[in-house]
Amino acid sequence: MNALEVTALLVGGGLGAGARYLLDGAIMRGRRAAFPLGILVVNVLGSFLLGLLTGIPHLALVWLTILGTGVLGGFTTFSAVAVETVLLAQRGRRDWAWVNLVGTLVVCVVAAAIGFTIGGLFPR
Repeated sequence: MNALEVTALLVGGGLGAGARYLLDGAIMRGRRAAFPLGILVVNVLGSFLLGLLTGIPHLALVWLTILGTGVLGGFTTFSAVAVETVLLAQRGRRDWAWVNLVGTLVVCVVAAAIGFTIGGLFPR
């Protein structure tokens, strides 16, 4: 990657993280101490979009890197899932903690597979 592409990767990561913050905040507004639905939505959407990008035939590797690793890497977050799971368990909501942990994994993998399949429908 050249300097311009690395810069785009870094800026993309920042934009993705900012978008995560805004979307999570909009979803969770007024939902204090509730199930972390915002982070779940962010990760499912990000998994779908990464699957879509990965499935598109002939997408240049540099664009997959900038958009996938940069933007979507900054957008999605495993660390927030881990922390939210621990917080749910500490609040005595072990049931929701397991739903958050296992549910996020299953739904995100399915979303990525759907995105990948749709991406494969793009013309070659």
